Amino acid sequence: MPIMNLPGPKARAIVKRDHDVISPSYPRGYPFVMDHGRGTEVWDVDGNRFLDFAAGIAVVSTGHSHPRVVKAIQEQAEKFIHISSDFYHTRWVEFGEKINEIAPFLDNAVSFMTNSGTESVEAAIKLARHYTGRTEFIGFLGAFHGRTMGAVTFTASKPIYHRDFYPLMNGVVHAPFPDPYRPILQPGASGEEYGATVVRYIEEQILGHILPPENVAGILVEPIQGEGGYVIPAPGFFPALRELCDKHGILLIVDEVQSGVGRTGKWWAIEHFEVEPDIVCVAKGIASGMPLGVMFAREDVVTWQKGAHGNTYGGNPISCAAALATLELIENEYMENANLIGAYTMDILEEMQARHPSIGQVRGKGLMIGVEFVKDQQTREPDDKLRDRIVDNAFMRGLLLLGCGKSTIRIAPPLSVSRLEVDEAMEIFEEALTVSERSDTAVSEVPTVAA
Repeated sequence: MPIMNLPGPKARAIVKRDHDVISPSYPRGYPFVMDHGRGTEVWDVDGNRFLDFAAGIAVVSTGHSHPRVVKAIQEQAEKFIHISSDFYHTRWVEFGEKINEIAPFLDNAVSFMTNSGTESVEAAIKLARHYTGRTEFIGFLGAFHGRTMGAVTFTASKPIYHRDFYPLMNGVVHAPFPDPYRPILQPGASGEEYGATVVRYIEEQILGHILPPENVAGILVEPIQGEGGYVIPAPGFFPALRELCDKHGILLIVDEVQSGVGRTGKWWAIEHFEVEPDIVCVAKGIASGMPLGVMFAREDVVTWQKGAHGNTYGGNPISCAAALATLELIENEYMENANLIGAYTMDILEEMQARHPSIGQVRGKGLMIGVEFVKDQQTREPDDKLRDRIVDNAFMRGLLLLGCGKSTIRIAPPLSVSRLEVDEAMEIFEEALTVSERSDTAVSEVPTVAA
């Protein structure tokens, strides 16, 4: 694959202007400045074409600017752009009805509309405390739930998310996530054993020594960890966790912000584990890039009274229109595509793994796939520097990727991605990997744009 001269002059100029006026807290990876996109393809301001295998962090589920989503947005914008939650509108109700239809539990689902995943998590925290009358929670190491003060307390994937922000919200204790590739509580354990081990640790150690179970309102968990490394939990974990929650009257809250809305080949990743949660947090892929989230729960859990929680922009009519179009496309076309193309991509990556010992593990469901890089197959020591070189070298060749966890690259294209696009992307991916393995520094360093 030819190496592009990046960033181009227009991109350099815009990045320089960005440095002058935008907060430095944003974690930019490389200087991609987008101009437009269609489906999986995107172009920068200098006319360079890329394949987007990050999908705006798993957001543009139907691809960039899908015509049916664009049409739904335009039609709603021509009617009205905003009406606050003090009143009603049709799209809001239709969206809630659709969530009720696809909710991963048998009870009726009642929704609270938000603008983001973080807000959905904050709503879940408040609802759990209100419903149970309890104050404490259990979260998991490696988790990412957002950056507001409540959500960031549960977030435990990188110390930078907490640094200089203490004191955080009181009442959260973290347990190890049941990562079968790195079973830290039980080295050498099989996946099935380790799932039970983690739940036993929660009951015997956390509930037995730290938190009285009668004070625990909820356990917040990602069905598949996102920022933590696209980690699929050990088998048996969720059934045992559901049993523990039922035993002590604790709410099971699942964060489906990155894993939900068809990305894993089912509406919700929790469905792969045949367990029903009590509360679900959603955002990202729900509206193809329009800002929208939702916290929904079993009807009997939603007991808070009028005025207990609210917002101004949640359930915005344009975002709800985009969500309805998105969900229809996923249901009728792209969820099955996620299954088929996801399996196809996994096969390619597993074949690639046989040629590259630096690939420690390929894991995933649907189009939520993680490729973890290690220095040694036996010790499984993470190789984050190799991971970062691969991401940079892929960018120089026209493939947008994002890392996660200690040394993982996520493969998370739009759910509409085609086989031909996967073939092209995987060819670039392996070339970037091969080049990166040959040197401790990238053969094609991504230029630094001066501030």
